[in-house]
Amino acid sequence: MTTAKTPAAAAAATPPPDPRRWAGLAVLSASLLLVVMDMTILNVALPELSADLKPDSVQLLWMVDIYSLVVSGLLVTMAALGDRWGRKRLLLTGFAIFGVASLGALAADSPGAVIAVRALLGVGGAMIMPSTLSMIRHLFTDPRERATALGVWATMAAVGGALGPILGGALLERFSWHSAFLVNVPVMVVAIVAGLLLLPESRTPTPGPWDLVGTAQSIVGMVALVYSIKHFGKEGFGDPQAWISGVIAVVALWLFVRRCLNRPDPLLEVGLFRNRAFTAGTVTALAVSIAMAATMLLLAQWMQLVQGYSPLETGVRMLPEAVGAMIASPLAPALAGRIGARTVLSGGLAISGIGLLVIFCWPAPLGYPAVAVALALVGVGLGSLAIASAVIMAGAPPAKSGSAAAIEETSYEIGGALGVAVLGSIAAVFYRTHLSLDDLAADGVTGTTAHQAQESIGGAMEIARHLGADGARLAEQARDAFTGSLEWTSVAGGVLMLATALVVWWLTPRDLDLAEVEH
Repeated sequence: MTTAKTPAAAAAATPPPDPRRWAGLAVLSASLLLVVMDMTILNVALPELSADLKPDSVQLLWMVDIYSLVVSGLLVTMAALGDRWGRKRLLLTGFAIFGVASLGALAADSPGAVIAVRALLGVGGAMIMPSTLSMIRHLFTDPRERATALGVWATMAAVGGALGPILGGALLERFSWHSAFLVNVPVMVVAIVAGLLLLPESRTPTPGPWDLVGTAQSIVGMVALVYSIKHFGKEGFGDPQAWISGVIAVVALWLFVRRCLNRPDPLLEVGLFRNRAFTAGTVTALAVSIAMAATMLLLAQWMQLVQGYSPLETGVRMLPEAVGAMIASPLAPALAGRIGARTVLSGGLAISGIGLLVIFCWPAPLGYPAVAVALALVGVGLGSLAIASAVIMAGAPPAKSGSAAAIEETSYEIGGALGVAVLGSIAAVFYRTHLSLDDLAADGVTGTTAHQAQESIGGAMEIARHLGADGARLAEQARDAFTGSLEWTSVAGGVLMLATALVVWWLTPRDLDLAEVEH
């Protein structure tokens, strides 16, 4: 828990600032930018990759899912390893693994090889993501500067998500799908050199013995949890694999949490949740990821399959979110100093929620102007939530910054999986309901072909193309059904954000001042 200190005592307890801290932040932010971009670049490259390697449905599923499974499974372990082995050393190792895995894509000539490359990228990503956050905690000893630095970090995450499709679309217009991986290599080489020169080393002074049992429990529990969530979303509640995986996840994570609470030096500092501000920041990260993951995925599909934009045009049209975040993120710490962190944190959630509701409330038919307004509002809201990371890191002592970073990143990973599974299921149900078998039969589409049309808008549009002039009505029905599914998913995400805003307002201490929080 945080305690108030006199200015003199706080100054005495705070180490002097590192003279290379802002240059170090540039290295950390650039690496985060690339990792986030790489995740979205691959989404754009998947159609060409699938056409080239012709994976079956199971292989395609693993190509998409393996990265998040590896990252979520290793986040806790890697964060704890960084606290003990050295955060700089772990980060640079993650850079090297990420670069080598990206280079390995040149030799990938089968679905299995691409899955292996993606898994290795996940190992590197699990090293990089929590290391960037925990190193910012140690580079910036002044809380006000730290809040600003974390605002920059959050901005890079938002910009990376927006630039990924643009860069991916530009690369795929000139080069093969391999370019989506190879673009990482030169950047990682530069990041390693810059990191060696600019980043200081930091680690926990007297770490306890490594908890092998806890490590196994965390890996099994997290991988099983994310696997279960994803398969419930894809296969529904009748999938036995999802239920078995879910039971394994609950048991393993329950044992892990109990073990962490009973050890003097746990692998993950679960006790951080006793701090209400820390819990508020974590809830914010989880809710944002749930609401945005499915909505942004559906928006990208809507722009390409309903509006007819190319991947590059779609990426450009997603920019209002990044612009809003770029404007709001740097201003958020100063705004929190004037009106309070609680107001900014809950207000950002409310603005993003309203932005999602714009998609539903805009007069029909839904067009890009409505989406642009919605994306801009969402971006401003997410930008103001840059202080969520500052609240989380402020709620953790320096020696436990790795645990705090792991909890935040795990919240984003679980939230993304939950968002696609739960909100994606809402979208799928609406789409199938409004593209009924009776309507399809009226257009002469029956049997297996009808079920294919109900499975996805891509399948429906492919069938419509084969039908020629007779498929125009089917294409129009599919576009209307998918637009409706996007609108209702946006409602669900917006309501979730608004409800979370109230919870975060209640959890966050009214007098929380990020410029005065010390341990």
